[in-house]
Amino acid sequence: MAPNSAIPHTRKRLGSGRIRRSAAAAAAGLTAVGLLSACGYGSKSADKTDAAPAAAAASGAKLSADTVKIGYFPNLTHGTALVGLKDGIFQKELGATRIKTQTFNAGPAEIEALNAGSIDIGWIGPSPAINGYTKSDGHSLKIIGGSASGGVKLVVNPDRIKSPDDLRGKKIATPQLGNTQDVALLNYLAGKGYKIDPQTGAGDVSVVRTDNKVTPDAYKSGSIDAAWVPEPTASKLVTLGARELLDEKSLWPDGKFVITNIIVSQKFLNQHPDVVEAVLRGSVNTNAFIKTDPERAKADANAQLKADTGSALDPAILDPAWKDIDFLDDPLAGTLQAEADHAVTAGLLKKPSLAGIYDLTLLDKVLEEKGLPAVADAGLSAK
Repeated sequence: MAPNSAIPHTRKRLGSGRIRRSAAAAAAGLTAVGLLSACGYGSKSADKTDAAPAAAAASGAKLSADTVKIGYFPNLTHGTALVGLKDGIFQKELGATRIKTQTFNAGPAEIEALNAGSIDIGWIGPSPAINGYTKSDGHSLKIIGGSASGGVKLVVNPDRIKSPDDLRGKKIATPQLGNTQDVALLNYLAGKGYKIDPQTGAGDVSVVRTDNKVTPDAYKSGSIDAAWVPEPTASKLVTLGARELLDEKSLWPDGKFVITNIIVSQKFLNQHPDVVEAVLRGSVNTNAFIKTDPERAKADANAQLKADTGSALDPAILDPAWKDIDFLDDPLAGTLQAEADHAVTAGLLKKPSLAGIYDLTLLDKVLEEKGLPAVADAGLSAK
C-alpha cells in the first residue's frame, strides 16, 4: 500500500507544554500507542561528554545553555548525528556550549531519557516519536527536523522464498513489536492479503520480533526465513547469503519515507531556542557535507560507530548500507502520518492526534539563511 504524499501547510511557532513522564507506557510496551518503538544495531548504552569544545569553537559566543545533551543510536540510519559529532560540525555551531552525548539501543529508552531531562535533543525513528508525543498528550516533544529516509529492506533466504507469493507459512523477523519496520511489514502483508495477528505475529505469515543484533545468527541457524530490517542489518544478511526481495523505497511516493527524525523536549526548546537552532544548523551543514563528500562521510560515520560500540562495520556491509540511505533535512511529514495510519490499520495503535507534533520554525529559518526552500509539515504543526 502506498501512502499519501505530504501537503504543505502554513505553520506557527509552537508554545510551551508541560512535560509528562511516560515510564509506565514505555515499560508496558504492549498498550495501544505504547507499542511503537525503535531499534538499534550492535549498539551499547553510553553516556559521555566531550573533553572540551574544539579550539575554534571555544572562542565563539556562548549560547544560552552551558551544555546540550544529545541522544542517538550508533546506527547508520542516524548517520547525520554520527558524522556531525565525529567531524565537530555541531560543536562549531554551538561555540562554547559543550555537547554531552548518550547512545541508545531502542526508542522507548530515548524517549524516557528525553522526558526525564537526561537528553535535550535526539535522533530517533518515527514510531517512538509518535509514541512519545501521544502518550504525553502532546506535551513532551516536538519534531524539529528530518535526518534520513530509506535504508530498509525485505531480505529473504533465496532457497525458501523466490517471490512475495512464497511468504505464506514463512517466518519473517522484524526488530521489535510495533516498531517502524514491524508496522511496515504488517501493512505490506495486509496489502498482499495475508492475515496476521498483530500482537502475537501468528497467522498466514509468522512475524518474529527479533533484536537486530540477534537476527544474523537467527538467519544462519535457519530459525527465520526472511527479515524486514534497516541498514546495516539488511546488508549483513546479504553477506550471509540472503537476497533482497524488496526495498521499502518502492512502496512510497518518490521513494522517500522518514526513517530518522530530530526531536527536542518542549522545555528545552522554549528555554534555549538559540541552542536548538545551532544544532539544526549543524545538522543541515552535516547533511550537505554527506552529499558533497559521501565517501569521507561514510568513513567518518564508521569511525564514530567504532568509538561508540567498539567495532567498525566491514566494507562489504558498510558500502551498500550507506549507499541505500538518503540523508536530508526534510522531515517528510506526510509519511509520518501515513506510518501512524498503517499502525492503526494493523491494530497496533489507536487513532492518534498528531496535530502540533512538528515545530519546523527554526529549521525553516536555517534553510532560508542558506537560500533553501522551507519544508512541508503536512498540516501537523500548531494551529
